[in-house]
Amino acid sequence: MNYLGHLYFSDDQHALMLANLYGDFFKGGKFNTLPSIVRDGVILHREIDDYFDHHPAIKALRKSLSKHLPKIAGIAIDLFIDHLLAQHWSKYCSQELDYFLHDFFRFTHIESNLHFLTTPPKFIYPKEFILLIRLIEDKDWILRYRNLEGLDMACYGLSKRISFSNNLQKAPIVYYDFKQEVFAAFEAFMEDARRHFPHS
Repeated sequence: MNYLGHLYFSDDQHALMLANLYGDFFKGGKFNTLPSIVRDGVILHREIDDYFDHHPAIKALRKSLSKHLPKIAGIAIDLFIDHLLAQHWSKYCSQELDYFLHDFFRFTHIESNLHFLTTPPKFIYPKEFILLIRLIEDKDWILRYRNLEGLDMACYGLSKRISFSNNLQKAPIVYYDFKQEVFAAFEAFMEDARRHFPHS
């Protein structure tokens, strides 16, 4: 899943939401260097990714799309699912998406929430990670996922950051062609994942 999915499955806990997003940045398994909430978020991030990647509906969808999006079908599906979650947010959350995101980003602007001075050793979220959070907020990336223009923007931008040649910029066309199949996989995954992961 991409940003919105990880935020959603963080049980409405802002500190866990931030730590969950940090899961993309933290490499390896030396969790003893992390404060407990950051460790929990990183582990949750990996559990969500693993559950998503091995869900039968997602695996079947990846197989269907792989010949149209070679090597990057999984990346495209991450974006497709976030797009659909943003579109159908009211079905899964009573708080409007705008306010949900506003509350989260407000939390990230409180300096003490980015620093942990207890043991294990002092921890500060890396500058590059916080810069990404600010970019997501300033560019309104997640809210823009709700429309196809935002999905197109995300696919195009990410295609330029992938180290190998790819056709991710064409993913919105594939999404349109397989829209019913993608939506069915999204609904099946969300139904199972909401039972698997806690959510207030």
